[in-house]
Amino acid sequence: MKIRIELAVFDMAGTTVSEGGAVYRALHDTLAAHGVDVDDAAIHGVKGTDKREALRTLVEQSPLSDALLPRMESIHHDFIERLLAFYRSDASVGEVPGASDTFRTLKANGVKVALNTGFNRLVAQTLIDRMEWERDALIDASITSDEVERGRPHPFMIRALMQRLGVDDPGSVVKTGDAPSDLLEGKNAGCGLVVGVTRGSSTREQLAVHPHDHLIDTVADLPRLLGI
Repeated sequence: MKIRIELAVFDMAGTTVSEGGAVYRALHDTLAAHGVDVDDAAIHGVKGTDKREALRTLVEQSPLSDALLPRMESIHHDFIERLLAFYRSDASVGEVPGASDTFRTLKANGVKVALNTGFNRLVAQTLIDRMEWERDALIDASITSDEVERGRPHPFMIRALMQRLGVDDPGSVVKTGDAPSDLLEGKNAGCGLVVGVTRGSSTREQLAVHPHDHLIDTVADLPRLLGI
C-alpha cells in the first residue's frame, strides 16, 4: 500500500484475543444479577467502549436507573470479578489465530505494535500476561480506557500511544478492531487506515455502515493488506 505505516494499534477482545464473547456475557450477567435485562441490540451499542461507561449506559436505559446509578461502583466491581475469573483460567481464552505472527511481521518491517482496549488495566494486563506478548516482545505498548480522559470512540488512547512511541503523524497509524467504536476511534484520531475485522464481535454488515477503509476477516489478513 502507498501509505507508510509506522504504528499499528489493535483492539484486544474479539480482535487479537479469542474469548468467545465473554466480556459481553459478563456485562449481561452482571446486570441480570442486579435486576436489569439487556438485549443483544443494547449490548452491541456499547461494544468496544469503556466498560464502566458501558455499564452506566445500560443502567441508564433501564427502568431501574434511579435505584442502580448510585451503586455503579459496586456493579462495576462485580463485572470485573466475573471477567477476571474467566480470563485467568478458562481454557477457551487464547489469541486469535495468527495474531502473534501478524505482530512479528509488522515489527520485522519496522512497524510499532500497540494494543488498546475498553478494559481497565487489571483486566487488560491479565490477558496480555496470559498471551505472553510482552514476555516475547511482540508489542511495544498498551493502553487502557482508564488511563486516559475518555475511552472509545474518543481518540485519546491512540494519541497517547503515538506520543509514547514517538509517532507524529496520525496518517501513519493503522487502527484495527472488531467493534463500531474501534472504527469511530480510528476516524476521530485521523488514522491513515481504519480496518474492521469481521470474525470478532461484529458482523461485516454491522461494521460496514461505520467509517472504515477496509474490512478483513481477521488480524491474520492485515500484513497482506499492508503489502508486507
